[in-house]
Amino acid sequence: MTQPGDSTTRALRASAVGETPTPTRQCARAGSTDARWRAYVALCKPRVVSLVVFTALVSMCLAAPDASLSWNVILAGVVGVTLAAASAAVLNQVADRDIDALMRRTMGRPLPTHRLHLAEALGLAAVLGVAALLVLGLAVNLLTAALAMVSLIGYAVVYTRWLKWRTPQNIVLGGAAGAAPALIGWTAATGTLTPGALALFLIVFVWTPAHFWPLAIARRADYAAAGVPMLPLTHGIPFTQGRILAYTLALVPVSLMPCVAGVSGPLYAAGALSLGVVYLHRAHAFRRSGSGTAAMALFRWSITYLTALFTLLLADRWLVLLVGG
Repeated sequence: MTQPGDSTTRALRASAVGETPTPTRQCARAGSTDARWRAYVALCKPRVVSLVVFTALVSMCLAAPDASLSWNVILAGVVGVTLAAASAAVLNQVADRDIDALMRRTMGRPLPTHRLHLAEALGLAAVLGVAALLVLGLAVNLLTAALAMVSLIGYAVVYTRWLKWRTPQNIVLGGAAGAAPALIGWTAATGTLTPGALALFLIVFVWTPAHFWPLAIARRADYAAAGVPMLPLTHGIPFTQGRILAYTLALVPVSLMPCVAGVSGPLYAAGALSLGVVYLHRAHAFRRSGSGTAAMALFRWSITYLTALFTLLLADRWLVLLVGG
C-alpha cells in the first residue's frame, strides 16, 4: 500500500486514472502580506473549524441547565476550541501535503502550491496548539484541555497518518476525533462527563460516515490517485451507498438520545425526527440512482442536517428557559 510521502508512486497512479499531478514547483508563492495571511487562514480550514466550534458551543449551553454558565468560560471555551481545531487542521494539511498535490479538490491548498513553506505551517500549528492548551487549561479546566489534546492528536496523527492508510473503515474509527468537540464543550461547562455529553458525541460519531462517504464517492478518482483505501474504492459504490443508508437509518434513533438523557424536549424531538426523515429519503434516493452530482448534494445536505440539529438543541433549551422563567 502506498504510504504518505511516496510522490513518485502517486504520480504514476494519477496518470493511470487520468489525473494531472500538480507540478513540483509553482510560481504561486504569495508575494504580498495580504496574500500570505489568506494562505495562513486557508491552512486552518475555517469552514470546518466553524462547525466544530458551533458543536462545542451548543454542548456548553446544554451542559448548563440553569443558564448560569459564565461568559468568561464560554469565551475561553470558544477561543480554546477554535485554536485546537485550527491547529489540527494545519497538521492535517502538513501530513497530507503530498497527496493533496494529486487531488483536484485539494491541489490548490497553500502547501501543494508552495504559497507557504512546511516550516511555516508547522510553526503555525505549534503556536495554535500551545495557545489552545494554555487557554483551556488555565481559563477553563484541565479535563477540557486534555480532551482537546487527545482530539487534536487523534485527528492529525492517528487518523491522518495511520487509520486513513490502513482500513476502508478509516472515517468510522476516525469519527471519534471529529465528535470530540461535543465532549469538550460539555466538560468546559461542567468539568465532568455525563450521559448528555455522550448523547451529543454519538450523534456526531454516527453522522460522520454518512456525511463523508458521499464525498468519497464523488472524489473517488482523487483517492485512487493518492492510493487512499476509501470504502468506494475497496468495496465499490453500491456497497458504500448501502452503508450510507444504514448509518443514516441508525442516526434517527441516535439523534433522539438527548431526549433520553434529559437535555432536550419535545421541540427538539419533533425537529430531529423531521430532519431524520428527510435525510433518510435523500440517502435512499441516492442509493437507487446516485451520481457524482447527487453525491455532492447529499454531502452538502449532511452539513445542513447537523447544523439544523444542533440549532434545534439550542432553540429547545432557550424555550425551556423562557417557559421556566
